[in-house]
Amino acid sequence: MYMGLIIQLVTGAVGGNIGGALFKNLSLGIVGDSVAGIVGGGIGGLVLQAVLGALGVDAGSGILVNVAGGGVGGIVVMAIVGIVKNAMMTQPHRESHS
Repeated sequence: MYMGLIIQLVTGAVGGNIGGALFKNLSLGIVGDSVAGIVGGGIGGLVLQAVLGALGVDAGSGILVNVAGGGVGGIVVMAIVGIVKNAMMTQPHRESHS
């Protein structure tokens, strides 16, 4: 179990950095891409295992499932965080008047 999680987290970090290189306008920098990728790797691995389990596929400790889920999850979360960051940066600053 722990080995699968470690693979997901590591491939998530790699995926986050690959995503940052592919989508330069969404990149969060090396550390940001890595952290977002690690989070996405853990989530992506769990989601992929749950989906495959629901389909009746036994993917409990398959290394390819862990690598795929981690890598894709890392890219997806890095891209989502980059989109949100960019959207927040382009919003006009509003001052509250109480």
